[in-house]
Amino acid sequence: MPSHDATLCLFPCPSTLSLDAFIAHYGDIYEHSPWVARAAWESGLTSAHDHPDALAELMGLQLQQASSDQQIRVIQAHPDLAGKAALAGELTQDSSREQAGAGLDQCSPEELARFEALNAAYKKAFGFPFVIAVQGLDRHAILQAFAERLENDAATERETAIQQIIRIARLRLRARAEDSVSAR
Repeated sequence: MPSHDATLCLFPCPSTLSLDAFIAHYGDIYEHSPWVARAAWESGLTSAHDHPDALAELMGLQLQQASSDQQIRVIQAHPDLAGKAALAGELTQDSSREQAGAGLDQCSPEELARFEALNAAYKKAFGFPFVIAVQGLDRHAILQAFAERLENDAATERETAIQQIIRIARLRLRARAEDSVSAR
C-alpha cells in the first residue's frame, strides 16, 4: 500500500469501528449505496485504511469487482447534473456541495436547458445518468465533457462512469479527513 500523509486521517478511524458504526459514518460515500462500505469493511480494515486514500482504494476495489448490475445501480443512484433534484433541493449534502462548488447552482436558463437536453440524450444513449467528479471543473468544462462523452460506446462510458464515481468517493473521503483535522 502506498505511503500517505500521516496528518490526513479519517475520524472516527475506520479500522476501529464495528460494521454498523462504519456504515453509519462511511456508508454514504457512494451515493445511496451503503453496500460498498459493507463490502469494504467485510474485506478487512487495518490501520492503513484510516487514511482517506487507502480507504478510497479499498472501497473502489469493491465497486470494480461488483457485478455489472451492481455497478449500473450505483451509477443510477447519482443525480442528474443541474437537474430537477438539484433545483428542488433534493440532493444529498455531498452532491449539493459538489454541484454548487462547480457553479451548477448558478446556471443561466440557457445553460439549464442545455444540461436538461444533455441529461436526456445521455440517459437515452446509456440508460444511466452522466457522472463526473466536478471538483476543479466549472459548468462550461462539464458541458464540454458531457458532449464529448456522448460519443463513447456503452462499455467505455460505463467504465468511465465507474472511474468517476471512485474519484468522487476519494474526494469525499479526503474532504471528511480535512474536516476532522480542522475540527480537532
